[in-house]
Parts: sequence; C-alpha cells; structure tokens
Amino acid sequence: MSIYMILTILFFLASAAGLWKIFEKAGKPGWYAIVPFLNIYHWLKIIDKPLWWFIFVLVPFINVFTLLLMVVETLKCFNKHGLGQQALGVIFPFAYLPYLGFAPREKYVHPSQLPEIKKSGWREWADAIIFAVVAATLIRMFMIEAYTIPTPSMEKSLLVGDYLFVNKVTFGPKIPNTPIAFPFAHHTLPLTKFTKSYLEWIKLDYYRFPGLRSIKNNDVVVFNYPDGDTVALQRQNESYYALVRNMGREQVWQNYDVVARPVDKRENYIKRCVGIPGDTLQIVDGAILVNGSLLPDPEGVQHNFQVTTDGSPINPRVLERLNITNWGMMSAGIYILEMTREAAEQIKTIASVASVEQLKRPAGRYEPYIFPHKPGFAWNEDNFGPIYIPKKGATIAISLANIDLYERIIDVYEGNDLEIRGDQILINGSPATSYTFKLDYYWMMGDNRHNSADSRFWGFVPEDHIVGSAMFVWLSLDKEKPFPGNIRFNKTFRVIR
Repeated sequence: MSIYMILTILFFLASAAGLWKIFEKAGKPGWYAIVPFLNIYHWLKIIDKPLWWFIFVLVPFINVFTLLLMVVETLKCFNKHGLGQQALGVIFPFAYLPYLGFAPREKYVHPSQLPEIKKSGWREWADAIIFAVVAATLIRMFMIEAYTIPTPSMEKSLLVGDYLFVNKVTFGPKIPNTPIAFPFAHHTLPLTKFTKSYLEWIKLDYYRFPGLRSIKNNDVVVFNYPDGDTVALQRQNESYYALVRNMGREQVWQNYDVVARPVDKRENYIKRCVGIPGDTLQIVDGAILVNGSLLPDPEGVQHNFQVTTDGSPINPRVLERLNITNWGMMSAGIYILEMTREAAEQIKTIASVASVEQLKRPAGRYEPYIFPHKPGFAWNEDNFGPIYIPKKGATIAISLANIDLYERIIDVYEGNDLEIRGDQILINGSPATSYTFKLDYYWMMGDNRHNSADSRFWGFVPEDHIVGSAMFVWLSLDKEKPFPGNIRFNKTFRVIR
C-alpha cells in the first residue's frame, strides 16, 4: 500500500472521528456519522440546509465542493465566522473537525439560534469575489469555455481571430485530472513564460459524465493535443516527437527544457472529426472515404490550388473579395492559392487565368512527417490509409505489419507495457497476436487541408482527450486591420457547423 493511500485512510478516519463527536454535540447518535447516506442526511439537518443538497453530494467531483461547503457551514455552528478560520477548515478538515468535536470548550449552536453576523465591507467583497471565482471556474470546467482560433488550420470554416464558446455538455463534461490549479489559466501561470499553473499533488483518473449525444462525422470538436504529453518548453508550439525525429532525443534534451503534461493541461486544438470509433478511413486524392463512402466536405473546406495566368498579375482586390487570405507567387504568372472549391470556380472566370489545378501529392509517395512515420506506410496528406479507427471493446489482430499504427495506443494511451522482441509482440510480458481496445478513438482533420497539423501527422485522438463541441462564434476580429474596421460583423454571432 502506497504512502498516499495510507495518508488518505488516516485523513478519512480523523474526519469521521471528528464528525462522530460533532454529531453527539448536536444531539445525534455519534455512529450516524459513519453510516453512508444516513450521515449526510443528519449532517444537513445539523447545519440546517435543505435536503436537495444531497443531490450534489452524489455527483462525482461536484461532491468535493459540496462537502467542503458543508464543512464551512459546520464551522459556523461553532461560531467560526472568520475567513481564516474557514479557510483552515477547508484545507485541513481532517484536523479541524476533530478539534471541534473533541475540544470541551467548543459548543455547537443550531444555525437558527446563531446571532446575526454583520460582515465588514472587505469581507463582503472577499466573499463575493470567492463566490464569483468558484462559480465561473465550475462553469468553465463543466459547461462552457471560451476559446480563440490561433491558426488558420480551420479556414474558411473558422478564421484566425474568431472568439467562440465550447460546449462541454454536448459530449459530456469530464473531471479534470489536476483539480488543483490557478483559476482561468490553462497550463502556464499568467505573466510567466514557463511556470506551471497547476499542482500534481492530486491526480484523478479519467471520468466523463453522460453527454447529450456522441460525436458524429464532421462535428467540429475541441480536444487536448495527443502529442502534447511531452513538451520542449522553448518550442512548445511544435510536437516534441517531431523534434526528436528531426534532431534526435539527446539534442532536444540538451537544448530545451522538457516537461510532461497531464491530459487536461495539454494544448487545446480544434478540428473537424472525420472518423469516429469503428470507422475505416482512407484519403484518396484529397477526398475522404469513410467505410468506402465519400464523406462530403462541409462548406468552408479549402485546398491548395495552382493558378496559372497569361503572365498578368491577379488583382489583390479580387482575392480579398473571394476571402483568399493566404497565397503566394511561385514565379511570374504562377500562383499558389489556399481557397475553397467555390472560390476556385470564381477564379476560373477571370479572363487572364489559363488554368486552375488542385495540388495533390501522388499516391505512394512516402512523407516521413506523416503518421505513423514509417517507410512501410507510403502515405501523405492527400493519399492516406486505409486505417481502422479503434472502438472501445473491439478486438483486432496485431502483427509486425500493423503494430506501428496502434503502438502508441497500446503503450501510452492505454497504459500497457509493449515490447517488440524479434518477430514477436509482447504486451505486459506475454506474447500477443490480438488486442482489445479500452477506449474509443477519433480522427481529426482541419478544414484547411494543406495547412493543418492534424491526425494525419500525429494519429488518433483518445476519448479522454475530448473537451467539447464548438458551439458558436460570438466575436470575429481581423488582426491585420485597426479597430473598428477589424470587426468581421458577417462572421459574428454565427453557429458553427
């Protein structure tokens, strides 16, 4: 048994002993305090709180806050109204509750008989701020979180400078792995470069509350970046594993500060889910096939096109009118434009344009930066797969021919010890020719198909990395223009599809 387990048991026993004596001081049998459900019922009676609080005690994670609030209400029954006293009770209930219960001079007073406490102005402000922070933190944690589009990977569906809300209820909110964290910060403290905003004293296992529905093909999803479990801090916008492949592990560790991050503190990414658990996905000449059928492109998906003119330049106003923001000129009369197919059709109508051709990497060309980064899989951004997307409970045959596709799932995401010894695959020390998945997995791709770091580069997204669904854009700003001309009114207050 670990020291943490021993301490947890001791803290629980100390708190239970304190409640036993507190129950007796309140005129209740002490043994009520150790009977599940009965103890909560009578504790609520002692602090004179409504029985509907019981509901929150039954909800995982929320029950922690509810029980701590009940501790605060218990302190008030012993005339402990000071902010410092209540803070000590919340932080050290395993010590404060026994003190209240066993100290002869500490007397219980029913809440209805307590004198009215007049709070000072600063105390009222402190209580209001604490309540606001706790309420906003819980809303951000379990219901809705604000998100900003930082890169053009989802253009033209979502633009750089779009401010949107992420709905965590749709797919079910998940309990944070690291609940002790600075409010409203993700993984780094404000005004610092690399200081962690969270403590790992308490680490919680993955648990997700039931959602309204499951993820469907073509849903826009926010998730924790799977490759972000290890980060080179000085280059944290890049994949650590890509750095290792390019530079070598020793060079990366010598030149950068390398840290590990828990799932909930990895970077938030937003992409379109093109493959759900159980699907077989393939990309053929840029078109996505799911289970052999073409997956329709949503409005706003764009590709790279080569545009050749008769030597005349393309009018920049035309590009602006067609919302083509990323483009370059290869040579006189030859352009590379990132645009939708609808925009490409408009470009074709320009008199000086000789041809418009979608750029595609040929089938069979191996790109080492494409998942699974092995020469045996000659895949690229435009021709990829087929690949099976794992479904929880599904069993597949594994061999040296396909283990590269599922190695990270088995070893990292699902916590097994995977070893390849000669021509044999060992899982947890035993030879294995099949594997049953413990989680569901998803395949995410950006709508800007030639300018998106997505599953084609780093593989599957486990279900425990899913954050929520992109709900609607409440503000859209063009960072290249001054205020107020930078507000994209036609992109503001729109539902994301």
